[in-house]
Amino acid sequence: MTKVPIMLAEDHVVVRESIRKFLESEDDLLVVGEAGDGERAVEMAKELHPKVIIMDIDMPKLNGIEATRKIRELCPGTAVLILTAYDYDQYVIALLEAGAAGYLLKDVSGRELIKATKAVSQGETVLHPSIAGKVTKHLRSHKSNNGETVESLTQREMEVLHLAAAGLKNKEIASQLFVSIRTVEAHLGKIFSKLGVTSRTEAILTALNFGLLSLDQILKEDVQKVHRR
Repeated sequence: MTKVPIMLAEDHVVVRESIRKFLESEDDLLVVGEAGDGERAVEMAKELHPKVIIMDIDMPKLNGIEATRKIRELCPGTAVLILTAYDYDQYVIALLEAGAAGYLLKDVSGRELIKATKAVSQGETVLHPSIAGKVTKHLRSHKSNNGETVESLTQREMEVLHLAAAGLKNKEIASQLFVSIRTVEAHLGKIFSKLGVTSRTEAILTALNFGLLSLDQILKEDVQKVHRR
């Protein structure tokens, strides 16, 4: 069995030990490194290229926001999952725009953390319920772009983007469109490239900014998703 390599970036040793214990209770997860500050987290990410980094915000030397931004630039194949006690709006939006794949608060259970870790390792976006509300609020107040342009998306890419914006996982999108998961992943890769982003959340924010998506469309698709279940 191939294990998902995970790195921890957290300055409290006791917290790191607890997270490691939860994660390694799963046969398919393996913690390959631990960093106690932001600068070390960036260095270790370059050395280890983990599939997932679980990152705190408040760390010595380099905070989690800047560390996430640097890691996403240097290691685009690494997903950063934020695990923090802070839910300030400015932190949430800054981290998602920096490329974080998920944002959890430290009141989540070990089982929820494991589920989120596996989800972001597969290219999904995971948001704590209270964080999702903040993102929706931000989307509602998001301003139009300043005359910039992006490369046009194909009809199929727009379909994938709509479904991703509604929160469907890659497997669900594949089933909805009658294509393989690899095909969905390929479409998402092209969407990210055309929009100049590295994560689903960035893609949604950018698409809204350029008028490719509307919040009404997202909410409508989300309702339809609920009815399909």
